[in-house]
Amino acid sequence: MSGGVALVVGAAGGIGAAVLERLGRAGWTAVGADLAGARRRVDVTDAASVDALVAAVEGSDGPIGVLVNAAGVLRAGSVLDTDLSDLEALLAVNTVGAARVSRAVAARMAPRGSGAIVTVSSNAAGVPRAGMAAYAASKSAATAYMKSFGLELASHGIRCNVVAPGTTRTAMLTRLGDSVDEAAERAIAGDSALFKPGIPLLRVAEPEDIAEAVAFLASDAARHITMQELYVDGGASLR
Repeated sequence: MSGGVALVVGAAGGIGAAVLERLGRAGWTAVGADLAGARRRVDVTDAASVDALVAAVEGSDGPIGVLVNAAGVLRAGSVLDTDLSDLEALLAVNTVGAARVSRAVAARMAPRGSGAIVTVSSNAAGVPRAGMAAYAASKSAATAYMKSFGLELASHGIRCNVVAPGTTRTAMLTRLGDSVDEAAERAIAGDSALFKPGIPLLRVAEPEDIAEAVAFLASDAARHITMQELYVDGGASLR
């Protein structure tokens, strides 16, 4: 299951960029989309933008065989100190955005009887994290949606899976600390005051680590795997 078209949304940097590169090496015609900095532009909060993206990709590159939802935003802060507008903004991109793109692509996959959708979530979706309630809620909702979506799409030959990274060395880490390296060191050590264990493997993930998991779930090697949530967090969630 390679050689077709793989659409990666959120491909301008970090995990999405690594996934785009990895799928390209696997033989896919990998097409990246993002608000900026990618081959194609898309705003996942805008239905018309999403529909235009899917139509353009299928019109110029061919039928989409794989979709990877890697677009995501992070806003951290305690529940009492942040406004519900933060939750709404996170849900708009991380949950509804992923659902919107998945629906648009699945509508074209279903008549063809095949396809794979992989959504990048977070281990915060399944483990409480102080200061990240809104982010965790948005990722948890996306995870639940994709699992149920996978159940409904199974009869059409479409698989839906979720990859749940832990702390990963991307620019997003700077929103949790002064620098990527400092944030990574804190994640590895853990913080008992925040009820957060460290990372048993004593390293944070590189974007390529997450991309390998996504590439596996997108491939025919995972042809009998659907509705699954794969944690890639070095053991940080203690699962």
